[in-house]
Amino acid sequence: VQLVESGGGMVQPGGSLRLSCAASGFTFSSYAMSWVRQAPGKGPEWLSTINTGGGSTYYVDSVKGRFTISRDNAKNTLYLQMNSLKPDDTALYYCARLTDDGLGTYDYWGQGTQVTVSS
Repeated sequence: VQLVESGGGMVQPGGSLRLSCAASGFTFSSYAMSWVRQAPGKGPEWLSTINTGGGSTYYVDSVKGRFTISRDNAKNTLYLQMNSLKPDDTALYYCARLTDDGLGTYDYWGQGTQVTVSS
């Protein structure tokens, strides 16, 4: 199993970025997926989850209306479109695979991609 994030970078407040997570080594379409971030000096923060088919999505309140999670099962890729970025969004962003036991835990993580929001 491999998850590889990309698309991070430095952006000014109010800007946008689109993160991608390329999945391999497993049947991507069979697993719900999430984005999680970790800011410097803080613990991991769950951001969003998408179900296997992409029809159901969930967000933490702090990103609702600004971030959009999506997936392309034909391309084995997970996305996070981030708009109206704020300095507080600065963090290392990870994609993670949810286990299929319904317990809401993660069994695989990517290496992360850095997002820095600064003027």
